[in-house]
Amino acid sequence: MQNTRINGLLGAIAAVTQRWFFNPWRRLSLLAMSVLFGFFLGSAFSTIAGQAADWDIVGAAVLVTISEIIDRVYYNRIWQAGRGLWLEALNALKIGLTYSLFLEAFKLGS
Repeated sequence: MQNTRINGLLGAIAAVTQRWFFNPWRRLSLLAMSVLFGFFLGSAFSTIAGQAADWDIVGAAVLVTISEIIDRVYYNRIWQAGRGLWLEALNALKIGLTYSLFLEAFKLGS
């Protein structure tokens, strides 16, 4: 790839962002926000899917498939040595989503 101005600019932005997230507190806060956003997505999804009862089974199948794909990628032996921040944030989002759906199921069961 040629070393153009846009490539240099994107490389500089990526380096600054990587250094910014290298701080453990910022990394932890990003992961906490990912869990909370996943919790929000789970609550929103269950509310929307509950209104239109036609899409319950399809929505559950899609969520299970996405969750299994994330698990397959996150726990793969190749990725375990150098997990990126994006992969940890994606797994945290999945954890928040799953927790939210379990909580919604307990609320509906009572």
